[in-house]
Amino acid sequence: MKFAIVFGGISFEHEISIVSAITLKKVLGGENPLFIFFDFDKDFYLIPEDKMNINFFSSKEYKKEKKLSLNSGFFETKVIFGKEKFSNLKVINLVHGGTGEDGVLFSLLELYDFNVISPRREASVISLNKELTKLYANSIGVETLDYEVLSRKGERILKKLSFPVIIKPLTLGSSLGVSIVEKESELEYALDTAFQYDDMAIAEPFIEGVEEYNIAGTYTTRLVVSNIEKPVKDRILDFDGKYLDFSRSETVQNADIDKNLRKDLIAKFTAIYSDLFHGSVIRCDFFVIDGKVYLNEINSVPGSLSSYLFPDFAEILKSIEIPYKHEIPKSYQYIHQIKKMKGKEL
Repeated sequence: MKFAIVFGGISFEHEISIVSAITLKKVLGGENPLFIFFDFDKDFYLIPEDKMNINFFSSKEYKKEKKLSLNSGFFETKVIFGKEKFSNLKVINLVHGGTGEDGVLFSLLELYDFNVISPRREASVISLNKELTKLYANSIGVETLDYEVLSRKGERILKKLSFPVIIKPLTLGSSLGVSIVEKESELEYALDTAFQYDDMAIAEPFIEGVEEYNIAGTYTTRLVVSNIEKPVKDRILDFDGKYLDFSRSETVQNADIDKNLRKDLIAKFTAIYSDLFHGSVIRCDFFVIDGKVYLNEINSVPGSLSSYLFPDFAEILKSIEIPYKHEIPKSYQYIHQIKKMKGKEL
């Protein structure tokens, strides 16, 4: 089975997805995957590996490449004497943000019977919306920070939280639209910034110098968890910082932390992953405050799939278990029974 990496997408994080795909090309090495670019016109293009660079996409040179269409379990493209088919694929959803992390791309690929490494619909909805993420985490015993949700058309005041706070778009995965607000007079501008990307924003306490830890994982024959990273950052990891973070290809070593904290982080990640994220590689970012672990966010399609956190990522990708899809019987037995009962009425 061959890997096919779908990247790009209709998303504010379109460019980050391109960087992720270029990074994954280095990581997968000799696996010779297909690179399938999903552009803003909703077209799919087969990109030669030697053309996987930033300028190729920004110049729109990719439009000269083979355009792909979807069929049942395979992509195909027109050639001189008919069509070329690309089948027996394990498709990797590498589209960050909208289209990729909202369940749309997965649903399209599932409809066409592809084996897909991706969060499923329910997992996508829960992880993309930061309020739903908190509700899910709290329901399984994983603590999160207090928060308030504000809407574009609603009141622009905080009723529970005290300053300083951090303002984020409610359903955006990157650091776009994120602001630290030190006092009330700065809130309006921060919300205007967030509302450029979403109609809803979330406010959380901003804690200076908070410890943060990242851990990724997936399911093969068992749950496989990555090395635990303690990222080095300024007050917040801004968009440029995340851009550079996504482009890493070398493996990050395990953070030097207390064994009890390590055990707690892994336990909370395990609870979050459960059956919900089966079939995907996710990364969870945690805060540690006064010795207590809090979930910050779930990255359901993390940059370069967090390959830099795993010692042997290519082998792990090969082993990921794709959830079983229940076949729907095509017998029409019920309609025949109804026909017998209703007779000529049908």
